[in-house]
Amino acid sequence: MNIHEALKSVSYKKQEYFKWKHDIRFNREVPPKTEEEFLKTIGNKTLNSFKQWERSQEYKGLLLLLLESRVANDFDEIYKIVSDKAKEGDEKSIRLFLSMQKDIQQNAKLASKTFHSVVEDEPEDDEGLDLS
Repeated sequence: MNIHEALKSVSYKKQEYFKWKHDIRFNREVPPKTEEEFLKTIGNKTLNSFKQWERSQEYKGLLLLLLESRVANDFDEIYKIVSDKAKEGDEKSIRLFLSMQKDIQQNAKLASKTFHSVVEDEPEDDEGLDLS
């Protein structure tokens, strides 16, 4: 489950608050809203209810999913840097590259299991064909 799927399970106002607070926007050409603009958009006068929600397990779970996706992006950037340095012959980078390769292979196995279970859970669509 990714952060966007998880956000669908909370109320609209909580979704908007989380996206506003953590700057999760698709359109990067529009500047982020100020606190006042955000409150006006959702029809609240204060952030008090959201500050209280931040202490809940639900919020913490969403935050962990967000951080997981950010770590994956950071890992991609680091991998590219280490890979380039390893190709240049830097010994430390070569060792780190090999270590990262092992980690990537292990995580890829876990990821493939996740995708296999999703495919198995989906009902097959026979499009009404009668094969008998």
